[in-house]
Amino acid sequence: MKKLMTMTRQFRDDENGAAMVEYSILIGIITAAVIGFIVVVGGYVTTAWSTLCTNLGTAVTCPAAG
Repeated sequence: MKKLMTMTRQFRDDENGAAMVEYSILIGIITAAVIGFIVVVGGYVTTAWSTLCTNLGTAVTCPAAG
């Protein structure tokens, strides 16, 4: 019985699991932010490229967007 109580106290005092969950949530938030940033920048670059090709007119051959 004493061994069971000792194991229970050690499990209660161990914070490694809680820290791992916190870091996992933080990594998830950072990943979502990076994906959102890439999507926004990708849209901006696509728009800028299309505008550039339109302004240059027939002087150059631009690849199709998409």
